[in-house]
Amino acid sequence: MNLFETIDQEIKAAMLAKDKIKLETLRSIKTAFMESTTAKDAAHTLTEEQVVGILQRMVKQRKDSADIYAAQNRTELAEKELAEVSVIQEYLPAPYTQEELERAIGEIIVKTGSSSLKDMGKVMGAATKYLGGRAEGRAIAETVKKLLS
Repeated sequence: MNLFETIDQEIKAAMLAKDKIKLETLRSIKTAFMESTTAKDAAHTLTEEQVVGILQRMVKQRKDSADIYAAQNRTELAEKELAEVSVIQEYLPAPYTQEELERAIGEIIVKTGSSSLKDMGKVMGAATKYLGGRAEGRAIAETVKKLLS
């Protein structure tokens, strides 16, 4: 069963359970997927990388919104956004631990033949492509900087 079918099944289950937050979030995921496949010049199917990218973008948007709501003392809205983040993260691959991230980036540094901070761009490009979806860009950058220093 692919992710589209899984989302459809989860929507039905959320309806039956009357789980409003999960239902709204799953519907927004399905909408984002549909918009991506029906956009002009878009492929009619999404690759795994595209799906992960969409989900990551949705998580980032909700975290940013939650931060704004929290700064404005709108805690109920911030909590709703964070609840949606937790639903979306169920469909993302498990993130790397710091040790796994350091090991993977260490391998990339060896493969690219990098040795100093001057090579950070080269390492970042390869690391972002290789680790896509399993680590945040900020964490990748910090680890690359740490290992190249």
